[in-house]
Amino acid sequence: MFYRPEAGHGLPHNPFNAIVAPRPIGWISTRGTQGDNLAPYSFFNAVAYVPPQVMFASTGKKGDRQGTKDSVAQIIETGVFCVNIATGDLRNAVNASSAPLPAGSSEFEVAGIESTPCTTIDCLRVAGAAAALECRMTQIVPLAGEANFAVFGAVTGVHLRDDCVVDGRFDPRAAGGWIARLGYKDYAAVQDLFEMDRPT
Repeated sequence: MFYRPEAGHGLPHNPFNAIVAPRPIGWISTRGTQGDNLAPYSFFNAVAYVPPQVMFASTGKKGDRQGTKDSVAQIIETGVFCVNIATGDLRNAVNASSAPLPAGSSEFEVAGIESTPCTTIDCLRVAGAAAALECRMTQIVPLAGEANFAVFGAVTGVHLRDDCVVDGRFDPRAAGGWIARLGYKDYAAVQDLFEMDRPT
């Protein structure tokens, strides 16, 4: 099978999300003039080591925001955000925070997710997250298409849950493993690890 995206694929569901998978989920918390926000994004990844940097992409828009979603709108206001790492023990909370709430509604409150203040930025983070990356936005890049944006940030602080540091390594299997987006309604909890040495 071959298809051109602009011509359509003829399948009951778009296969693109399932092809580029698994994708880690960045659970992005922000604070703006309308309050606190928390939302999961599966277009998320780390992009550099020194300084450590991450990115996430937001697609689509809300009627009560100017051409984007709450997360991007609030990052434009404040220049900061926090990436909470999504794990299996919080999968229901991650899903609940994806509800299309009106701007100004706090997903922390609506979904009953415990929060705590960040250390280096003025923003909340998920108290029970296996890890959280406090970030200062470095750039927001408009992407092709309507209301598509890539947000880049430099990490200014890192929180690791104590039970997820095992033998000196970050290992969130005690938290149910990393959860990843696979496409459609499918997710995976990453628990089965293996090691390989790179060629010298």
